[in-house]
Amino acid sequence: MYSVAVLGATGYSGIELLRLLTFHSKVDVKAVTADKNAGYTLDKVVPPLKGYYRLTCKKIEDIITEKFDVVFLALPSEQSKSVIKEFLNPGSIIIDLSDAFRLKTKQQDSLLDAIYGLPELNRAQIKSAKLIANPGCYPTGAIIPLAPLLKVNIIKKERIIIDSKSGVTGAGRNPSQELHFSEVHEGFKAYKPIFHRHVPEILQALNVITGGGVNVTFVPHLVPSNRGIFTTIYASAESNKNITQAMLEDLLIRAFKDEPFVRILKSPELPDTNAVKGSNFIDIAVRFDEQDSTVILFSAIDNLVKGASGQAIQNMNLALGLDEKEGLFTPPLFP
Repeated sequence: MYSVAVLGATGYSGIELLRLLTFHSKVDVKAVTADKNAGYTLDKVVPPLKGYYRLTCKKIEDIITEKFDVVFLALPSEQSKSVIKEFLNPGSIIIDLSDAFRLKTKQQDSLLDAIYGLPELNRAQIKSAKLIANPGCYPTGAIIPLAPLLKVNIIKKERIIIDSKSGVTGAGRNPSQELHFSEVHEGFKAYKPIFHRHVPEILQALNVITGGGVNVTFVPHLVPSNRGIFTTIYASAESNKNITQAMLEDLLIRAFKDEPFVRILKSPELPDTNAVKGSNFIDIAVRFDEQDSTVILFSAIDNLVKGASGQAIQNMNLALGLDEKEGLFTPPLFP
């Protein structure tokens, strides 16, 4: 059994990690931290986990001297950066769920040279990684569908439009006025549409595929649901390609045929966040608008699973040499 610590265990991502790890047969959660709830038993702070763990929440400094095979950092980015060196032990694997180490330009210390943890792009590097930067939820829903089309130059690199809608758990568990029930219920709004913090992450990944020159417009929206991200992507087709609907679907099917968590939907099916809820799947569909040569991609993920904690466990499985599906290949929740 591999020993695991979850830092930031009582935020949404930390709770989801613990929920999913109950399905995992190869790991044992030895420690959880939650600074504000230190001293309380985990089931008092997170009642749904009652009966699954007999753990008391600790402060981070209380477990620094302990050794773990895997440490999940489900912390705000600044806190991840401040504590990470305390856990960089030989033989340990650190998986950070914040954006602290995703961008190469942010990494000044060679010890903190993280591998970007998107298995569909970087599986080989993840297998030997000691520090893994788990991707953001919005970038996951955008990068995976775009990658195979950009790789074969089916679509133009310029002026890709990414329109995403997310449930409120994407904003984290800390309360704020704009996330109160009465502020969100029956509402629908865009937020931070210019210079959004996820744009550099999306560009970094896509420019690795193309060699540079990608330009995206990304607009996120908040919808009154708990979980899920639905993304619609618009891209112009390259004029010298004889593109058809069947060709695009076949390209996606072939590109992801060996990916255990990517499901390609053929026309007339379209993704639905309800069809991936609670699972590590990403559902993808494509349409070709012949009138203006526009390729439209659709994707749906659970922002807390494939968009965060499930992907983190998928990365852990790869880094430990385990079956990639271990603890994760469970059907989505429905309804």
